[in-house]
Amino acid sequence: MIDNGFVIDAVTHAYNLHPTNFRAGRYAESLAQLIWGLHSSLSGETHRVPTEAGFLKDWSVRELAHILFVESGVDLAVHHVLPLRTLYHDGLCSYEKSLEIKRRYPNRFLVYAGVDPLRGTAALEDLEQQAEELKPHGLKLYPAAWLGESFRHTGWRMDDPSIAFPLFERARKLGIRNIAVHKGLPMGAVPIGAYRVDDIGGAADVFPDLNFEIVHGGMAFLDETGMQLSLFPNVYVNLEVTGALIVKRERWFAESLAALLKWAGPAKIMWGSGTVFSHPQPALLKFWNDFQLPDDLVQVAGMQVTPEVKRMILCDNYARYAGIDVPAVKASIAHDEFSRLKARGDIQPYSYHEGRHD
Repeated sequence: MIDNGFVIDAVTHAYNLHPTNFRAGRYAESLAQLIWGLHSSLSGETHRVPTEAGFLKDWSVRELAHILFVESGVDLAVHHVLPLRTLYHDGLCSYEKSLEIKRRYPNRFLVYAGVDPLRGTAALEDLEQQAEELKPHGLKLYPAAWLGESFRHTGWRMDDPSIAFPLFERARKLGIRNIAVHKGLPMGAVPIGAYRVDDIGGAADVFPDLNFEIVHGGMAFLDETGMQLSLFPNVYVNLEVTGALIVKRERWFAESLAALLKWAGPAKIMWGSGTVFSHPQPALLKFWNDFQLPDDLVQVAGMQVTPEVKRMILCDNYARYAGIDVPAVKASIAHDEFSRLKARGDIQPYSYHEGRHD
């Protein structure tokens, strides 16, 4: 919590970035290097993993939970199954890790299923299995995959009736209402077309009973993203990576947030750290304690980022989006292992080590 305010982190990842997990050679390495580069360039000195080897590893579920709930002000987090199996043997964030999270920390995490739509019928079957075992709150998608022996980067569109719509129909049948899609941030040195947002509206229009969550909202295509928010009541943005900009690129963050606010106000913007991409605490503290839009950007946004607006972004919007009973979750975690560890105080970043008991 921050000043007794409940914090929901709408996207987190227990990555397996170790080179032994690379399947597609230079493409897997390129994406891993992109993630490492973002971590090292956007993290402050006190919350940066000092070496590439120390970051490019298989992050455990327990490490992720400790970072979020002991070392930071996050109270509830969302973990995504990542379906990048053409790049990484386990998809980058494995299904098995989400199963472990579901078993060990049911009061601290929500989970999203993850499938590759380009697998066709196999993707539908995969979703069926994950829905049965995970009982997910959402579905995470990537708009491209690397196909064939040459690992050709191949994109697809959210408004494609033959690729996307059967998956959305199956999700709806399974009771999954929240569809999160990676946008705005190409996955390495690849064509950017698949990462644009002009296909979101077509999906939102055909499936008005589903919610569509633009992950990395505000990193690029600002006006196009904001227009989707203003036109469709079922379109939202998640600030994964965008939120981390506040630590060392505050003006960039401010411009992105102002551009989103000017179109639809704050009610559809949700906080996401992407941990372990970056440590969540520096951005959280700076956003809550210090951040204000400069006067010129207040004129763009039409508002200032008040404490009320910050609470909406850090908690209320996602709670409404996913149907979270915040008082019930607060009660369930008030005296759990993470709350007890945090109460000891003086917790250093990245201080959990496998094999050592807390």
